[in-house]
Order: sequence, then structure tokens, then C-alpha cells
Amino acid sequence: MEDFNFDILNLLSILVAAWIGGAVVRKMGYPAILGELIIGIILGPAILGWLEFTTTVKVLSEVGIILLMVYIGIEIDFRDLKKASWAGLLAAIGGFIVPFVMGYYAIIWFGGTPTSGLFVGIAVGVTSLATKSRILVDLKLLNTRIAYVLMSGALISDTLALLIFAGILSFSEIGSFDLMGLGIVGLKAIAFFAVTIFIGVFIFPLMGAFFSRSQFKNSTFYFTLILIVAFGYAELAELAGMHSILGAFMAGLFIKENLFPKNVSKQVNKAFYDVSIGFLAPIFFVSAGFLVTINVFQTDLNMLLTIVGLAIVGKIAGTALFYLPSGHGWREGLTVGAGMNGRGAVEIIIAGIGLEAGIIDQNIFSILVFMAIFTTMTVPFLLTWTTKWLRKRGELVHMGNREGYLILGVNPISLYLAKILKAKSKVTMIDANQGLVSLATEKGFHCIHGNVLKEETLTEGNAETAQTFISLTSNSEINILAAQFARESFQVPSNYVAMSRNEDGAGTDILETIQATSLFAGRINLEEWNQKITSNDYLEKKEMIHDKVTIRSWLKQKIASKDVILPVLIKDTDGNLRVVHYGESLEAGDEMIYLI
Repeated sequence: MEDFNFDILNLLSILVAAWIGGAVVRKMGYPAILGELIIGIILGPAILGWLEFTTTVKVLSEVGIILLMVYIGIEIDFRDLKKASWAGLLAAIGGFIVPFVMGYYAIIWFGGTPTSGLFVGIAVGVTSLATKSRILVDLKLLNTRIAYVLMSGALISDTLALLIFAGILSFSEIGSFDLMGLGIVGLKAIAFFAVTIFIGVFIFPLMGAFFSRSQFKNSTFYFTLILIVAFGYAELAELAGMHSILGAFMAGLFIKENLFPKNVSKQVNKAFYDVSIGFLAPIFFVSAGFLVTINVFQTDLNMLLTIVGLAIVGKIAGTALFYLPSGHGWREGLTVGAGMNGRGAVEIIIAGIGLEAGIIDQNIFSILVFMAIFTTMTVPFLLTWTTKWLRKRGELVHMGNREGYLILGVNPISLYLAKILKAKSKVTMIDANQGLVSLATEKGFHCIHGNVLKEETLTEGNAETAQTFISLTSNSEINILAAQFARESFQVPSNYVAMSRNEDGAGTDILETIQATSLFAGRINLEEWNQKITSNDYLEKKEMIHDKVTIRSWLKQKIASKDVILPVLIKDTDGNLRVVHYGESLEAGDEMIYLI
């Protein structure tokens, strides 16, 4: 039997390094994966050599790949694709095909094999969703056509990349052009998709209906069921001669909607997110950094610069070119291309598989990792510049006719907010306490009694037409679940969540994954402020802003002056009101309204 040394210290060090690296880059507005890759390069064999790629790390990272692909599949919501199906499809095709072709011929030019060129082409062509949520919030783009096109384009691009990847991997295993062999590969692939789709479309809904009727609410059982389905689908992919990640991806597509009763799905999905994204995925991305060699900056600098340059130019120009038939203009096409320029999880996974299979060497793998890092870093700058350009020209298009606020929780703070917002917008409140509902109604607010995690309650509150959902109860966990439900089930574009300073259970990190931000730009003592407002022991102050500043910087100045404040609203030069949240920025001429 092969010796197996479970190196706990090395594993612990990797997790700590991943946490530090992820936390640092998130503060800078980038996805955690970027920090995990960079810290793996620095602390791994490439530079310092403090961390090792042991058997333990290899096994956990491979499990992490499968669960990460399941999560990516779960994150894909086909209802989002309907928002911008034609424009998103054009952006996905152009943003994939052009850099794919450029990447392929670049490798051929530098003497690589056609198969390695195809692998590089896929890696260059994919698009990551990881950078999108935070910057879309920061730039106030969530309810714009650009946001919907970006999301749908990235989803289509990643799905297309995985399908092409599966075909190339199957072809590479044949080793030569064999018509019979190719036919068998094709039949296996068709059988795989037929079986997995049949199970997902017909069997899973029957199982989900049975679980709902039986009132079975054991979340541990459902979590184990996710793992069984994930590894079952992964094994089906392997049997069909395809890679397990495609099976895991297919499992994720069907798990979310069809397998679980809605009353437990949010809890199960959160637990799965914590295990896959919070534990196993960081191990994979840090260990991916172990396989990088920095010698490419000396031995293959020309190839590195060429691949990075073609990746950026190909993605932006390709998207803009193919976007023209949408009728939305080449400037919006450039903006979408700039937003789709980041790479991430799928690209690194495909590159890692290519390295392990011997299709690409360590130098090309290293180039692809650095390409992912460099292109992802361009997204905030390029997207900020291009969207400002569209705004200045009056070409930034908002989707639909959403308006108004849906506020969860009747309490002194929410009533204070609702009173001011009501003067300019439609406001609807929700609470499960009939007495509090009656109180809000007496004060002249439209208030609904019901459970916010039930569809009929949000439907009654017209969530499908609301622009903003505000979760403002004393329970941070409920606030997070409600915001996630509003976003996923009703596509409410702006979601702000109150995070209580007195609770340890819910973390702010999860807000980015559900495309929400923290109300009041951070944790607050809800009970203390409710008491202040009830007893009228507070002052409402207004401050004119003279220079552009982020809400976090403004708050730090106030904290330094020992003021205990609650920032609530921002009034712009046109008299429009904005609710204060973490991703907000103050422009010159804005007026900050806060309590002290």
C-alpha cells in the first residue's frame, strides 16, 4: 500500500494563506480567487517554497474542483439568460470565438501543438463571473442592460467552453484521426447528455415533489444528496470518456431548481457554498499557484505578453464586433467586452487539467495563470471608464420599469427610512408580526403580513417590479436569506442587507455571492438605534460633499472624530435619494443625511 502522510500543518498553512490572500484582494474590489492564486505563487515552490503540493492537498483540490463546478452550475439561472438572450448570445459568441482563434494561432506560432493550442484557446476565450457582482454594484449597473448582457454572456461563454473542452479532451485521448473512434466518442457524449438531462428534467422533480410532500426538512440529508448527485454525475462523465468536471457542472444545473423543496434549498445551498467555496476551492486555487513557474518571465516573456495582449484585445474587440447586430451600438459592445475580460475558475480548472493530461506544459500553464490574473485586474478600470463614457453620452440603458422599495421589517429605523423615501418613491413594507403590520398601516404605509421566504408574500408585495429590496430585521441570517430569495426568485436588482453588530453567525462575505451589499455600509447596533429613534434621542444632520469620496472613507473620517453615527440617505443635486450601502460613493454636490 502506498504511504499516505496527512500533513495537517501544511494544509492549515494553505487555508490560512488562502484566507489572507482572498481577504486582501477583496478589500481592493477583486475576487478572492485572485488573491489565492497570487499567494500560492508567492508561498509555493515558485518563489519562497514554504508550502508543498502534498498528496493530501492534491486529493482535496481534486474534490474541490468537482464541488466548485457543481456550484458554478447551481449559480447559472436560465431565467437570467432570458433578460438579454439575443445580445448575451452575441456577446458570448464574439467574446469566445475571437480570443479562442487568436489564442490557438498564437500557440501554433510559438511552436506549440494543435491540441495545446486548442486548450489555450478555450482558456483565453472563457469569461469569469467572479469580478462582476461587486463592480456592478459599485458602478450602479445592476439594473442596466449591460449587467444582464454581462451575466448572460458569461454564463453562455463558460457553458460553451466546457462543451468544447469535453470534445477536445475526448479527441486527444484517441491520439489520431480515427473515424470509428470519433464516432464512438460522439455516441458516448450523446448518451451522457441524454441520461443526465433525462434524470435532471424528469427524475429530480419527482424526487423533489416527494420530499416536499413528506415534509422532510433534514438539511444534512439534502447536503449529502447533493454530494451523491455530484459524484454520480461526475462518474457518468468519466464513463462516457469525458472529464468529471462536466458531469459536476451538469449536476449543478439541475440540482438547484428540481431536487429540493424551496423551504430548505436556501439553507442547503448556503452550506454547500461554505464547504465548496469556503474550504475546498481555496485549496485548489492556492495549489494551482504551486504549479506556476516564474521563469516564464525570462524564458517565454514574448509568449506571455502575446497571450495576455491577445486575450484582452480579442475579448473586447470580438465582443464589440459580434455585438453590432444587436442594434445596441459599438460603444455598448466595447463596454460589455471590457466587463467580460476577466478570467477565473473555469479557465484555471481547464488549464490545470491540460497540464495534468500532458497536453500543455508547465510554462504554458503558468502563462495562462498570469493571463487570468492580469486580465481580471483590468476589469474594474476598463468597465469604469467605458460606463462613464456611456453615461456621459446618455447611452446607458436601464432595463424594465422597476421602481420603488420593498422593506422587510417594521421597526423605528425602517419606519424612519420609509417615511423619507415615500415622498419620492413607492414603498411597501413586510413583517411577520401582525401587530407591527397594523402599526405601519396606521402610520400610512402599505404593509403586508406574511413570511418573506414564501413566494406568495413577495408576490403580494409586487417584488417583480421593485427596484430595491431592503432587509432590515434584527436577525442578520434572515436578512441574508430574504435578500437572496428576492434576487434569485424575483430578480430584484438592488439588495441591501442590515448586518447586526451583536451577531456572530452571519458574515458579510456571503453578501457578494448573493449580489447584495450591507445596508448603512457596515454592521450596526440595530437595537441601540431603534431605542434612540423611539425615544427621540437623536439628531438628523446633513453634510454637503465637496469632493468625490467612497462611503467607507467618509465613515472612517467620522469614526476618527469619535462620532457615533448612522448614515442613512444620500441626496444628489437633482434631489433624488439613494440609500447608503457598502458599495456607495459620494459625488461632489451630494448631501449626506445621517443620524447622530
